[in-house]
Amino acid sequence: MHTRRALRPTGRNPRPRFRATGTVTTRGVGVLLGVAALLVSACSPQGVTSSGTTTTAAATAAKATTAAAPALTALPRATPAALASYYRQKLTWRSCGAPGFQCATMKAPLDYADPAAGDVRLAVARKKATGPGARLGSLLVNPGGPGGSAIDYLEQYAGIGYPTGVRARYDMVAVDPRGVGRSEPVVCLDGRQMDAYTQTDVTPDDTREVDALVGAYKKFAEGCGRNAPRLLRHVSTVEAARDMDILRAVLGDEKLHYMGASYGTLLGATYAGLYPERVGRMVLDGALDPELSAYETNLDQTAGFETAFQSFAKDCVRQPDCPLESKDKTPEQVGDSLKAFLQKLDAHPIPTGDRDGRKLGEALATTGVITAMYDQTSWPQLREALDAAMKDNDGSGLLALSDTYYERDSEGHYSNLMFANAAVNCLDLPPSFDGPGQVEQALPAFEKASPVFGATLAWAALNCAYWPVKPTGEPHRIRAQGAPPIVVAGTTRDPATPYRWAQALAGQLSSGRLLTYVGDGHTAYGRGSKCIDSTIDTYLLDGTPPAVGKRCS
Repeated sequence: MHTRRALRPTGRNPRPRFRATGTVTTRGVGVLLGVAALLVSACSPQGVTSSGTTTTAAATAAKATTAAAPALTALPRATPAALASYYRQKLTWRSCGAPGFQCATMKAPLDYADPAAGDVRLAVARKKATGPGARLGSLLVNPGGPGGSAIDYLEQYAGIGYPTGVRARYDMVAVDPRGVGRSEPVVCLDGRQMDAYTQTDVTPDDTREVDALVGAYKKFAEGCGRNAPRLLRHVSTVEAARDMDILRAVLGDEKLHYMGASYGTLLGATYAGLYPERVGRMVLDGALDPELSAYETNLDQTAGFETAFQSFAKDCVRQPDCPLESKDKTPEQVGDSLKAFLQKLDAHPIPTGDRDGRKLGEALATTGVITAMYDQTSWPQLREALDAAMKDNDGSGLLALSDTYYERDSEGHYSNLMFANAAVNCLDLPPSFDGPGQVEQALPAFEKASPVFGATLAWAALNCAYWPVKPTGEPHRIRAQGAPPIVVAGTTRDPATPYRWAQALAGQLSSGRLLTYVGDGHTAYGRGSKCIDSTIDTYLLDGTPPAVGKRCS
C-alpha cells in the first residue's frame, strides 16, 4: 500500500500492493499518512546543503513553507578510506525462501559520520537472471513504506511476477532497509499493545479523549526508544540510500539499476542525488516530493484520499450492492452516509467475531476503508464489508481490511511495518504539529481537504511530536545533476502519492522524465496498463526513456 499509517504512526504512504492476486495483500508497502520528505543530518556529512535555518513545527503547521528548500548535493566520487572495508566485503550466499532465491547478510556502518562506532547488519536477497540474453546487472527493488519489506516483495512478487524479459536479463535483488523486516528491525509494542493502539480513538471529542490519544502516541514512542535506542538515530532515508551504494559495489555493479514504488521513490531519488554518476536505469513509481514539509505532505495526502474516495463513491452509486444509501445519490452524499456510519461506530462499536475480542470502532473501520482506496480492485470487497457492517452488524470484513493494512496475522502478531514507518518518518522530517492545540487549529484545513477522512488524518499527524529522537533533516530539492534519464511515473488519481508529486519530482530531477497513468490506484506499473508496462519494460531492457509528455490509460 506514505505515507504510513493513514492513521497511526504517521508516515509516507506508499502501499503498492503485490499485484500477484486480485485482493489487497498484506505486504510490500508503507503506511499511510504523514511525513513525506527526506531529512538530512545537519551535523554529519550526508550531502545536504544546509540553509542555516530551522522551520518549527508550529510555523510549518500554520502555512506552507515559503523559503526555497536547500538542495541535496552529491557526495565525493572517491570512497572514503573509513568505508573501504564495507565496499570490499564479500557476501556469503545461501539458499532461502522459494527455489531459486538466495540470501546473504551485508554490513554497513551504523553511523556514516563515525564508521568506527559499529555496524548494522542488513538482509539481502536475490534471484539470478534466468536468461536468455546478456545479463544487464542487478535490478534493486523497493516497494515503499517506509517499513515495507523489500525481501518479501522480491520473493512474493517481483522475483516471480515481473515480466519474463526483465527477470531474464537482471538479477532481481532486494535489501531490507535498516530497521525494516529482516534487517535488525525496530520493534516498539507487542501484539496486545498494538491491538490497543490501533483501536485508540483518532477523532477525539473531548479533553479526556485527546489525552488518551496523546498517551497512546507517547507509549508507542517510548517503546521504540526503549527497544532500539541506538538504531533509532540511524534509520534515515539518506543512510538507507548510502547502504544501497555499498550493496551496488558488493554486487559488482558499476551502476545501480533500481525500481522503487511510493516511499521507494524517495529512496531512489535520494540515491540519485548523492551518487548521480552511479545511476543506471531508474524507475520511480508513485513519487514523493522531497521539497514538501511534513504538514504539506499530510495535507496533500488527505486530499489524495478524498479524490480516491470520490472515485469509489461514483462507482458505488452505479452498483446494485452499494450499501451507502446510493440510489440517486451524489458522491458527496455517499461520503456523508459513510461519515455518519463511522460516527455511529465511535459511540457504539459492533462485533467482529475476532478471537481476541476486538470490536469494530471508528478507528479500525476508517483504516479498513482507507486500505481499499489504494486499489480499485478492492472496491467490491469494501462494498461487501460495509454492507455486512451496516446491515448485519458484522464488522469482520472491515476488520480484515484493517488487519491487512497493519500487517496483523490471525495469531495476533504484527510485522514491524508500523514501527519502522514511524522511525523513518519521524527522523526524516520535523513533525507536522507540536501538540494537540496545533492539530485543532489545522482541523478546518484538513476537513476541507477531505470531509470524510480529514479529522482522522490530522490527528494521525501528531504522532511524531512525541518521538524520542530528534529529526535530522528538512525538506529539500533533489537535482541529481549528471544522472542519465530517470523515469518518474505518476497516477492521476493516486490516493497516497498525489500526481502532482510526480510532476514535482520529475521537474526537480535534472534528467527526470514524467510518465503519466490516467487512472485510479496507488502506483502504475503492473496495474494492468499495457502502455505503462511496455514503456517501463522497454526502458529497463534497452535504456530508451518514454517520450516527453507520454500519457497512458
